[in-house]
Amino acid sequence: MQKRPAVLATLISILCAVLCLTGCDRPELMPWHEELLESEFSAEDAREIDSFEEYLALEEAVFTELDQRFYTDTGTAPEHSIERYSRGSLADPGQRQPNWNRSFELPNDTAIGGVLLLHGMSDSPYSLRALGEALQQRGYHVVGLRMPGHGTIPSGMLYLQWQEIAAVVRLGMLHLAQRVPGKPIHIIGYSTGGPLALDYALQAQQDSALPPATKLVLISPAIGISPAAVVAKWSRRLSRLPGLHQLAWLDIQPEFDPYKYNSFTTNAAEQVHELTQSVANRIAARTDAERPLPPMLIFKSTVDATVSNEAVVERLLSKLAADRHELVVFDVNRFAATAILLRNDPGPFTVRLSADKQLPFTFTLVANSDTDSRSVAAYSKAPFTTVANRVEPLGQTWPREVFSLSHVALPFPPDDPLYGAQAPEASNQLFLGQQALQGERGVLKIPENFLLRLRHNPFYDYEQARILDWLQ
Repeated sequence: MQKRPAVLATLISILCAVLCLTGCDRPELMPWHEELLESEFSAEDAREIDSFEEYLALEEAVFTELDQRFYTDTGTAPEHSIERYSRGSLADPGQRQPNWNRSFELPNDTAIGGVLLLHGMSDSPYSLRALGEALQQRGYHVVGLRMPGHGTIPSGMLYLQWQEIAAVVRLGMLHLAQRVPGKPIHIIGYSTGGPLALDYALQAQQDSALPPATKLVLISPAIGISPAAVVAKWSRRLSRLPGLHQLAWLDIQPEFDPYKYNSFTTNAAEQVHELTQSVANRIAARTDAERPLPPMLIFKSTVDATVSNEAVVERLLSKLAADRHELVVFDVNRFAATAILLRNDPGPFTVRLSADKQLPFTFTLVANSDTDSRSVAAYSKAPFTTVANRVEPLGQTWPREVFSLSHVALPFPPDDPLYGAQAPEASNQLFLGQQALQGERGVLKIPENFLLRLRHNPFYDYEQARILDWLQ
């Protein structure tokens, strides 16, 4: 019995040694990796700021400080032409108006309800911009929330706590309740925004002062993440030692994306892990049939390098009341990605869900009509059944060059001016969508996996239509 602590101590020692060695040969940290914005929302602010308007006033101070301290001091020579913090560069968010890094509000004088949009960790409100505009056109009053520490400099994630973000989510919901009194209020959460939406829904059931969420939409939700979060915790602790400050970062990359951090802190991974654990534990400890959570529509790619598909089923949907929720999964392109090319075929996961008659939720698989066609259809089966009772041809085909979706692709339409299928005509702004760059590896500053990863959803129109119908 005494061997286990000794083995654990040995493993931790080995882990520390590996982290120290790998941390010695990493890219140089820039000022936006190390310096902090003093105006940013913190735990102390959470106790003093009690309205969304006050949060926006603080946000204004944050962006003023960002402009004065970073854009003023960063060079504007040609070598900075795709640097986010170089004023006037192709990646400067100030070159795109409005600046979607900031919280936004899309009002509606005759609103039929309210919608709060929650982006993911290291993202910005831009990730749900297109959906927000569609919701406003459909008659909703929309608020796109900027999470504390986001939309500015990546060092904002060094000390961020998920409870601080949750406090701002509450401000956003209270604000919407004032703007659309007596009307339904929905939450749409992307990636980490998913468990934040669930956290709020759970809180609202315990606190009558909080307006309840009527329905939820979760896109690529971070219900379960990689066990590497445990490594992240130890890496963060070691970063406090002299000379090892780079270990505070899981990834250090050039910052050329105007609306998303390319670098990622160990603390960010740890906070997502703690948030998902908190939500999962509370869901497991309750009886959903007695006081069910709001109906949920969940979208996932069957291949997702960031979050777990199994966790969505095992830790969330299987714990909830029957016949209230739906999971929509986008399969890989079976015409292009044959089994011989796939490292890990996700087929067993979708086959298991399709055949499981115990599933208490509707399951929809968006997949090839058959393996000899690029045509796509949505196959849906009702709870507690094994046969698709609804087949909806999408009238679309898989793009020839696309073999799957990705974690980051789902919320962006093909015509997105930054991440879409094609660069906008007559545009001189940076485009990070599908690229056709070829050459030797290790030459470009942009990581190869960034160029490979799909950043828009070819079937976005189907997804948006499903969301609009779900919220009605």
